[in-house]
Amino acid sequence: MDIREIQDLIKFVAKSGVSEVSLETDDFKLTVKTEQQNKGGKDTIIYQVPTEQQVVHAPAPQVVASPAPAAASPAAKEEPASNLVTIKSPMIGTFYRSAGPEKPSFVNIGDEINAGKVICIIEAMKLFNEIESDVKGRIVKVLVDDASPVEYDQPLFLVEPA
Repeated sequence: MDIREIQDLIKFVAKSGVSEVSLETDDFKLTVKTEQQNKGGKDTIIYQVPTEQQVVHAPAPQVVASPAPAAASPAAKEEPASNLVTIKSPMIGTFYRSAGPEKPSFVNIGDEINAGKVICIIEAMKLFNEIESDVKGRIVKVLVDDASPVEYDQPLFLVEPA
């Protein structure tokens, strides 16, 4: 099961209102649960238990992701201008603007980008995923702070298409 299929499963659980979905194959067992919190919010908890063949050096990964709080930051609520393209997060994880603390940012405001250019990294389940632009243009705004958690489909960048 790849990350895209896991993301689709998380979206299904979040939107459908079901409290638990389990999927089991010969290679792994995956359970997605939602639990009500005191304030009415939901947490999505994902457990992926590998088979004995997959366990080599580490225990099974576990990710706990919470939806963004109701009082989101002003940047998240800001409506982009009609001519701007929004690049959104393809997954839940931690957003990084550079490959390391001493490395330069992949992109900055004003930079020209082409489709396929790496614009950031999102760490998910201890994997560092390079996120590539799917549009050619100029970076107008970076909507997320470095080393911040991001949700699936959360806006990351505003781009003025070329």
